[in-house]
Amino acid sequence: MSTFVSSFVPSLVLALAAFAVPVMSASEAPFSLPKLTYELNALEPVVDAQTLAMHHGQLHKTYIDALNNAIMNDPKMEGLTLSALFRSASKLPPVVRDNAGGHYNHSFFWTIMAPKGTGGEPSPALAARIVTDFGSLEQMEEKFEKAGVARVGSGWVWVVWTGSKLAITSTRNQDNPLMDDMEIQGAPILANDVWEHAYSGTFQNRRGEYLKSWWSVVNWKEANSRFAEAALTK
Repeated sequence: MSTFVSSFVPSLVLALAAFAVPVMSASEAPFSLPKLTYELNALEPVVDAQTLAMHHGQLHKTYIDALNNAIMNDPKMEGLTLSALFRSASKLPPVVRDNAGGHYNHSFFWTIMAPKGTGGEPSPALAARIVTDFGSLEQMEEKFEKAGVARVGSGWVWVVWTGSKLAITSTRNQDNPLMDDMEIQGAPILANDVWEHAYSGTFQNRRGEYLKSWWSVVNWKEANSRFAEAALTK
């Protein structure tokens, strides 16, 4: 393991611990950490096992714990789903908005990746739409990578279905295209995390290299399913 990684991961864990919140029982908590459908080393070398373990088991859980505590302390939010929260994201307290986004974005992220050789390819319907809206799959990937590199600081890059076309957008911190105040809104089809902790284990600060390598672990089967569902929604 590089000196960079061995020093970075413990530092991040300590930083997260400083913001730790009390954890309620599973029966009380409205939101919970989803299980990965693959082993921690299944996405290597794009995402190394130690980074994935920290990112999923510690960082994602921190968002969930903070969100649960904020929701449980505000009776007006009791029983609200993530979708309902995002429909009024512009009016939410930052602690709810940021942590609800962190929970949704990461939950989506885990499902849109798969071990190399298992993710399939774009369905005929999605492939045709990609050609219509971007010219080719290669052009879509290039625009996606550019949007991810261009995101200043931390955030996410997305392919979304707007209701009439596919579009690429990026969001700051833990915002996402389901939130009511986003410039481009739509149903997420693909997403990549461009916070540095998502890729530093293998790529250090080389975000562009990470984005290009990431296509080898994309779960197109999941993307196909999400596109089919979104395209049928009136």
